[in-house]
Amino acid sequence: MGVLSALEKWFVYNPSILKFSWNPGDTPASSPLFVGVSILMYLSLTLLLSILPLPPIPPRLLKPFTALHSLTLAVLSLLMVVGCALTLLTHTPHLRWAICFPPHTPPTGPLFFWAYIFYLSKILEFLDTLFIILSRSIRRLTFLHVYHHATVLLMSYLWLQTSQSLFPIALLTNASVHVIMYSYYFLSSLGIRPSWKRAVTDCQILQFLFSFAVSALMLRYHFSGSQPGCSGMWAWSFNAVFNASLLALFVNFHLKSYANTRRSKKPSLKDS
Repeated sequence: MGVLSALEKWFVYNPSILKFSWNPGDTPASSPLFVGVSILMYLSLTLLLSILPLPPIPPRLLKPFTALHSLTLAVLSLLMVVGCALTLLTHTPHLRWAICFPPHTPPTGPLFFWAYIFYLSKILEFLDTLFIILSRSIRRLTFLHVYHHATVLLMSYLWLQTSQSLFPIALLTNASVHVIMYSYYFLSSLGIRPSWKRAVTDCQILQFLFSFAVSALMLRYHFSGSQPGCSGMWAWSFNAVFNASLLALFVNFHLKSYANTRRSKKPSLKDS
């Protein structure tokens, strides 16, 4: 109990977390202009740097930075999982809030704090693309990679902007996958090749399938009950279409990568 109480103190009841409030234009990086400019800059720089005849940076110089980047995101993802899970178990009025926020729920408190950290982490993940370009591994710069990184920032922004229902489940599953994925890339940057590379893509596909299953329960809550309605439904609709497109792209990537197990070289992907 001592360990659990300490975790709750730091991850849920820390004053800066407990009193967090998303205020567009006031909270750092919360304005629509910031999101729009960030996505536009990401796409523009990705296009520009990918077509410029830049010399590749030697792996011995680049790997320390990629290792630090992957380790940072793996640890940050783990913190988000712990923080969001503890908040759901100890702070929310009802576990149903994990799936359906009541209409007009204000974006305040620990759940929205961790959603905010998730949102900011998506900006940090833009460095994935930069490292691919600097290594001149342009074949890894797929449409799926760029599309995912650009759109997921908008998706996580809408979580906060609309108090979108179901985002706690999405955060838990996505951050959990990222713990696995960035741990893999961290070990790979150290010269260690874990045997569970394929599991990364498998977990990414499973998280999308799980999200559709849970969405069915959320829709039931939304359209039934004495006081039907879940917050942020239009943002959830965008999220659902985005997830469906990612699922199709990931399945296609999976089939191309693993249909022939005798292939000695397989595409590498940092996504989701």
